[in-house]
Amino acid sequence: MTAKTYLIFGISKGLGKFITMNLPNSMDKVFGISRTEPDFLTDKTNIKWIQTDLSNPKKSSETIKSNLKNLPIDYLIYNVGIWENNAFSNDYNFEENSIAEINNIINTNITSCITNIQSLLNNLKLSSNAKIILIGSTWGLDNHNGKEVTFSASKFALRGIVHSLRENLRYHKIGVSIINLGYLATEFDHNEDITTVLEKTGGKLIPLQDVINALKFIISTSNASCVKEISMPAMNDTNL
Repeated sequence: MTAKTYLIFGISKGLGKFITMNLPNSMDKVFGISRTEPDFLTDKTNIKWIQTDLSNPKKSSETIKSNLKNLPIDYLIYNVGIWENNAFSNDYNFEENSIAEINNIINTNITSCITNIQSLLNNLKLSSNAKIILIGSTWGLDNHNGKEVTFSASKFALRGIVHSLRENLRYHKIGVSIINLGYLATEFDHNEDITTVLEKTGGKLIPLQDVINALKFIISTSNASCVKEISMPAMNDTNL
């Protein structure tokens, strides 16, 4: 099996950590992006951590590009999503969202996504079957009932990026996909058995193993096809 090169954003915790630990194999090269250093890199010689703050789109894209140089990228996974203070709770109040908070969410979730993909297009073109995969949310789907305005706007924006970017990259046969995820069981260790996750959550949260399976499907497809969008709400999710 030919080794692949991954660029994974948001690897320090949660889904990003789980993707990094479970999707690439030991022969693959992984560049991991996060602001804080991950706690699992001690014996991972195939993972290079790149520290950068995605709330500064220009600096972050320059930092990442300087590390990648002209190395081919097979899979770019943008797993980034910050939200408002008190989001997803009864205490959330849109009227209290500051301009600074709104700008930070837009810069991190949207602008850095666009600028980093743009700066790395030549790296992706060097792969024979490159995939760009954005991790979206059910807050970016039509007619959800969430109240979080800026977070929702940023996740709708990711879907627009996917649809338009595909038209720009069709000639180069670079697949562009988004996975719109619902409530995730992110509190479990990366090697937790899926049966245990289902038992402890009462089946109300999506096991991260299901997300890995969706990612494996996308990267397994040839460059003759493009998986544009996968929506994956939790079975008991009433947000849609």
